[in-house]
Amino acid sequence: MITRSRLFYGLLLALAAALTLLRIPVASSQGLTVAAARVRGELPVNDPASALWQQAVAVDIPLSAQNTTRPMLLNPSIRSVTVRALHNGVQLAVLVEWADETQNNTMLRTEDFRDAVALQFPLIEGQLNVCMGQQGGNVNIWHWKADWEADLAARRDLIAQYPDMHVDYYPFPDVTGADAMYLPARAVGNLFASAERASSVEDLSAGGFGTLNSQPLAQQNVQGHGAWADGQWRTIFSRRLASTEATDASFAMNRVYPVAFAVWDGAHAERNGQKSTSQWVSFRLESQGAGPSAASAGPASNQAEARAVTPTGTDGFIVVILGILAINAVCMLPIGGLLLLVAVTGRKGA
Repeated sequence: MITRSRLFYGLLLALAAALTLLRIPVASSQGLTVAAARVRGELPVNDPASALWQQAVAVDIPLSAQNTTRPMLLNPSIRSVTVRALHNGVQLAVLVEWADETQNNTMLRTEDFRDAVALQFPLIEGQLNVCMGQQGGNVNIWHWKADWEADLAARRDLIAQYPDMHVDYYPFPDVTGADAMYLPARAVGNLFASAERASSVEDLSAGGFGTLNSQPLAQQNVQGHGAWADGQWRTIFSRRLASTEATDASFAMNRVYPVAFAVWDGAHAERNGQKSTSQWVSFRLESQGAGPSAASAGPASNQAEARAVTPTGTDGFIVVILGILAINAVCMLPIGGLLLLVAVTGRKGA
């Protein structure tokens, strides 16, 4: 007599056989790759709304809380970023977008924290520790800061935050020798104390926890542009593909590089190690163009932009439905036979 347990295991075996015949995996994973589309002419390094970005595949990259070392972030507010990349054979531009309900672009008060985003590239072959590299394996970090972006429009100081403030004596910068005497950080080229901003991105190096170091002023060669609107940040990083500096990442065709992302939400007082981070993601430069130009693409093409996603998207849903239908078709015969056998056996037993 066939018991229910035997029938259950028989159904599982039939299902497994059908999946094997149809080559449908029970579980699968999909790696993420940011592909920099090759375009002609100037890159939209200051225009996140440019139609040229539609030529690049948008990749949704999940983020999680940094909980490896202190200070940790236990409850991240930023869960993912969307990344596109373009290049023209000489220059690279990377657009990073993420949802953020508030714009935090000032650091004048002690209770203020900035919104920020960073890219990280290893300087040696292989994937290093995603937390700022490791000893003997340095990384190059591009760190965009929302307050530095605001400073590009107008450099702000405490007098801008507190216009009615009064001090007995203040070493104003226009006094000869005041910078060197009273503002030593500015005198030695500290980017945080700089009277003017050349870029909203800080170019850094690191080789493990506690080793983060800003590159010299003359080597700050990464440009940035960020804009906040309707609860979303859209930030562009740009730099020449090649660099002669040992502390910089360089990029060439037909190679795959690891890249990682981090985001800070100023409204939640995130700073330093308190951030949302990704794992290593593959990055490569496409040697050919990425299809029709934005000028020749119609509105439907712009709206139906290609997007690299996990198999939970529309295409994945259709594949799953077709797979289920095929499995049902293949399994109907053996399942029906098993059910008929059980019915006949049951009658004989009665």
